[in-house]
Parts: sequence; C-alpha cells; structure tokens
Amino acid sequence: MYEYIKGGLANKYANKKGYFVVIDVNGVGYLIEVMKKDYDKISINQSTAILYTVLLHREDSMNLCGFLDMEVRNLFNILVKVSGVGARMALNILNQFELKTLINCVVQEKEKELTQAKGVGVKLAQKIILELRDKFINVELEQEETQSDDIFSEVKNMLLSLQYTNEEISKAQDIVNNMNLEIKTSEDMLREILKVLSA
Repeated sequence: MYEYIKGGLANKYANKKGYFVVIDVNGVGYLIEVMKKDYDKISINQSTAILYTVLLHREDSMNLCGFLDMEVRNLFNILVKVSGVGARMALNILNQFELKTLINCVVQEKEKELTQAKGVGVKLAQKIILELRDKFINVELEQEETQSDDIFSEVKNMLLSLQYTNEEISKAQDIVNNMNLEIKTSEDMLREILKVLSA
C-alpha cells in the first residue's frame, strides 16, 4: 500500500518490542518499526528521512516496517512468507547479515551461520534454506548480471575513448565471454578485451 514514506523525523526510540521511528508527513506521524542498523543510521537531527515501507495487516493490528534500502525491504517481503518467520524475526535476520552474505548463506546451505541471527534455531534455518534457496539463486544471478553489465559499460567507455569502434568492442566482448574467465572488476575485463583487440 505504501511504497515509501518521506518526511521529517519527529522521534525515535527503542524498547523491548524493537526499534521505532516516527516520520512526520504533513502533520501526520507515522510510527515505523526498523532494524537496529537503520535505527542507528537515522539521526534525530536530520530534516528529512525516506523509508521504504511494508504494511503488515493482522487480525488485530496494522504495523509499518521501514527500510533505508529498497533491496532490503524487498528481501524482507520474501522472508516473511516463510512459515515461522514473522516480521520481528525477519528484521533480526536482516539486521544480522549484509544482503549478499544472507543470500550466500541460503544458496550455499550454511544453516549454522543463519542461526547467528537472534531467535533462529537449526530447524528454522533449514526451513528458510528449503523454501528460499531457489528464489535466492535467481536473485544472486540477477545481481551478477547487473554487476557484469555495469563493468562492461565502464570498459566500453574507456575503449571508445581509445578510438575503438562499437563493432570491434562487441566482437571482442563476445570472444572474452566465451572464454569463461573469472572477471570481477573493470580492470580484469579491460585487460582481457585489449588482449583480443591487439591480437
């Protein structure tokens, strides 16, 4: 229902139930539960805050959870669909792990590492892996493809500045891609494409 909420930070506080901020939007204060990591980053002195939100509708209540990062919010939506993982548990998991680390733990079936999150036992860790592994493999592949596209875009601009044509660059890229090399940085890709272009 709410994609994000943007407004002034009216208050922030923590208690036994969790970490909360109040965002003032045109005189209406929205109480939003956040992860401790985001809570620590949000300053009471900042004039404007943007939180990507999820509205949780239960039989007896409606609650908002918010995140400074949209990708973390999207992962929260995936986690809460796992049987036994409520909003508080999902926040604990996301607070414990960086996004990529969490995805790797699930994809590589590292259940012991998942139990580092508060409240996550072995059985729940196994359930998270069972229900989310295939989904997270797709997320991981999408991230790798995006990273690869960003790297090539940077390299292409460098090569164009060296007076190589788009056609020459595309052909060299195809050759490098077919080599199945481990390319992690733009420097790696640039080096390999220049080898092909200079051959």
